[in-house]
Amino acid sequence: MKLYYAPGACSLSPHIVAEEAGISLELEKVDLRTHKTETGADYYKINPKGYVPALILKNGELLTEGPVIVQYLADQMPASNLAPPPGTVERYRLMEWLTFINSELHKSFSPLFGSGPEETKDGARTKIAKGFAYVDGALAKHDYLLGSTFSVADAYLFVITNWATLMKMELPANLAAFRKRVLARPKVQAALAAEGLTISS
Repeated sequence: MKLYYAPGACSLSPHIVAEEAGISLELEKVDLRTHKTETGADYYKINPKGYVPALILKNGELLTEGPVIVQYLADQMPASNLAPPPGTVERYRLMEWLTFINSELHKSFSPLFGSGPEETKDGARTKIAKGFAYVDGALAKHDYLLGSTFSVADAYLFVITNWATLMKMELPANLAAFRKRVLARPKVQAALAAEGLTISS
């Protein structure tokens, strides 16, 4: 399988999941400004949506959207325990977290990466802080979002916390401890190294 990624973008989440699951992926970097891949291909012809991640499956099909890709990867290696079995209440809890991270946190960062009005950015920061407070409350009870076991939702949340530190946003205590915990995982470090990233706690 081939993963199209941009260093440090949300595509880092499936990259981490693949490392944790022991899945070997071919990687191809995408320049999101020019929409060219590192081999010179027009990324729009690979993924018409134009953003990462995109995963080419073994049968040649294209799979997009990070929350879907991480579940697909986890299901290829059920023994990795990165996602609860399909059909269980725990699996729906995982999807609940993935949806929250995607809609309430990930998308809220969009104004901060652009050059829009400061008022819009302030609104985004307020919304992110509110979302972080909710997550912080959940992490007061457990090391990870689903309890004591690292899941694909944690990989996604970790990426979001990296964006927050990049933007000089202070993380609540439990969320900051979570970020440090995930950063210390050897497979997370392997994914960061493969993307040429050096991230400190």
